[in-house]
Formats: sequence, structure tokens, C-alpha cells
Amino acid sequence: MGVNLQLAPATAGKRLGAAVIDWLPPLAVLVVTFAIGFAGITRTRSGQFITYDTASLVLSGGIGLALTAVYLFTVMGIEARTGKTPGNLLMGIRSADNDGYAPGAGTVFLRGLITGAGIILALLAAVLVVVFRWFEPALFILAPLVLAGAAWAVLVVVSSHWDKNSGLRGWHDKAAKALVFDVKAGRNPITTGGIQGPYSFAPLDLPPVQQVLSPVAGPQPAPAPPGPVVASAPASPARTPSAPTPPSQTMPYAQPASFAPPAAHAPAGQPVPGGLPVPAAPSLPVQGGQGTQHHVDDDVERTQVRPGAGGPAPVAVLRIRLDDGRDFQLDRSVLVGRNPVGQAGEQHAQLLAVDDPGRSISKTHLHLLTDGAGIWVTDRNSTNGSAVTTPDGARTPLAPGVPTFVTPGSSVHFGDRTFYLGQA
Repeated sequence: MGVNLQLAPATAGKRLGAAVIDWLPPLAVLVVTFAIGFAGITRTRSGQFITYDTASLVLSGGIGLALTAVYLFTVMGIEARTGKTPGNLLMGIRSADNDGYAPGAGTVFLRGLITGAGIILALLAAVLVVVFRWFEPALFILAPLVLAGAAWAVLVVVSSHWDKNSGLRGWHDKAAKALVFDVKAGRNPITTGGIQGPYSFAPLDLPPVQQVLSPVAGPQPAPAPPGPVVASAPASPARTPSAPTPPSQTMPYAQPASFAPPAAHAPAGQPVPGGLPVPAAPSLPVQGGQGTQHHVDDDVERTQVRPGAGGPAPVAVLRIRLDDGRDFQLDRSVLVGRNPVGQAGEQHAQLLAVDDPGRSISKTHLHLLTDGAGIWVTDRNSTNGSAVTTPDGARTPLAPGVPTFVTPGSSVHFGDRTFYLGQA
């Protein structure tokens, strides 16, 4: 069961390592093919004109570009469906969409376009060099562009290092609404139900155990006596029945073998039939052979519930007070944000929209799940993050997608807003 259920953002170092591994094959192909192509260019002079034969460059460069395109589209297709690339596999990271699932073709394409913008510019410049035959200054044109493109790509990849939200997103991730997770340090959300994870990863949604009053137990059958019960007393005139005398508080209670008429009313010398129901309140034999007494538990109406003893424990009502003074009572499940909406398949009883002119709060910023003595707070991968300040003043940032238990008396900060958790 040693599975880490936490989500771990990929570090900038692992991101860069994965990117370099992914870039090496196409970069090597382009360098080799274009070098062969440029080396095969021939120049002939005819009078005042110089003619360049670029057939080898076009052929070799075309092959290099075709191989690079096949590689890129293959890797992008695999990453769109699984979040994997050769570099991601070796570095133990996975790219995902905003909800932690497979990123999809659009997200992968946009991230790649932003990252490789400088290299694409250098390739366009190389095409212009061939078209306009600027072969002599080609090195001075292409070399700076290639270096600038490489520097831009590295800067974009490691830009997550400056992300204030636990280094979760780089510039290209923010534009494409993508995430990158370290699956060696935490779980892989793509294969475990996204950021929220499967139900087994979340806090158990079980009602608290409450004690209830036990109903009055009915008589339990007891082993039958070894022989028939015989009245040992001589026959006596019938007595006028009087109100039964309650047993003493110290008198022990004997479980009857069966409900039967009192032995005192049976004729002398005749057995009393056992197990016959008697419509009147039964009399129970008292230990010691001192006759029969009416037990207090035979009359249900005499049982009185003692106030405050054994009743259901009162359920605390949790409330939050926003920093603008507004107060809300929490339902079981609550979404908080500028305009919160549930994910596919989610049903939430309460949507709490918070005004935020500065747009520091995400559309769906927090998920609150009440749980008896407190709430489980989950940051829904917000842009500006969340944090909790406990009653002792300790402030702890919330990891995106990880439920954190918050007790009353604490404050939850989301974006530029704050709410205080209390009990009604």
C-alpha cells in the first residue's frame, strides 16, 4: 500500500532535462542534413553572374525537415493521449491539462509552439536564405537566430521556477492551461482520476456515528426447567387482586422461563402449563421463592427518558465569514470562486461566488467538504494559490489538488480574499 497519493509539481530542472532529451533527436537530424546540404552547394561563374546549385541543399534539407516533422507529430500525438514523451519518461514527469487528465492535441501544440518560437523563426530565416540565395552571409544570419531560439526555449521551460504557485506552471503552461507533475515524487493524475483522484483518494464521505436510545428489549427465551412446574402450596381461597407492589431497588431480577399464570392461582397439585401468553401484565418470579412480583420493565410507559442522557450528539453547524463581513452557513459540499462550476459528473449543493474586482481568484478556486469537526479544503489548481492560517498563527500554503483538513478558528486565504471558519 506504499503509494504516494500526493500531487508533486515537476521541478524546473526535471522539466529542462526532459526538454533537452526531446530536442536532441530532431536537432541532430536538422544539423546533419543541413550541413550536408550546404556542403553540397556548388558555385559557377558565368560572365558577371554567379550561379549556385542548391539541389543538394534542397534535397538534404527537405529530408531533415520531413524526418523532424514526423518525429514531432509522433511525440505530440503520444503526449496528447498519455502525457508522455521520451524525456518525460526518463525524468519521471507527465504533462496534463488543467484538470490533471491527458493534455490533448491543442494544449500540446500550443505549449510546443511557444517553446519553439525562436527555433521556428530560425527555420524560416533558413528558408529565406535558400530562396533569396543569401549563402555568403547565411552563417551570420542563422547562427544568432539559432542561439537566440535555443535561449528562449530554455527560458520558457524553466520559467516555472518563478511561478509563485509552488512552481506549478511555466509561461507556456499558463498560456495553454497545462500542468506538469512529478510522478516519481507523487501520483500520476492522468491514470488516477485527474487532480481530484478517485473516490478512494478523497476523505471518506461518511456521516458521524451517533448514539441513539435503545428500544425496550422484549423478553428473551430461557432454557426450560428440567421438569413440570408444580404448585407446592395448598389450595386457598381466591384473593382479590390488588395493585402489584414494585420490587425493591436492591432486589435481583430473575429472567422467567416463560410467561405463565402466577403459581398462586393454580389449583393445588396440578402443573401450570408453560409458554402460554397471558393478556394481563405478567408476574415474574422473585428469587428466593417469596412469591411473584410485577417487574418495573414490564410496563413500558413507566420508562422515562432522562434529559441529556444517551441522546444524539448535537451536530456542529459550520459557517464561514468572508473578509467583507458576509456570513454563510456551509452545506456538505461547496465550491468557492468568482463564478464556480462543478466538473463533469460532480453535483454540489452550494456554489459560493465571491466578488473579486482584481481577478485574483480563479473561476473555481476552492472545494470545501464539511466533515463534522471541520472542513476539507482543496485548491482547485488556482492561478494565485491558497493558504491556511491556523489559530496559533502558522500559515501553510495549500498544495494544488490535495485535500487539507481545516479546523474552526482558522482562516483560509485564496487569491487576495480570506474567509474565517467558525461554528454556529
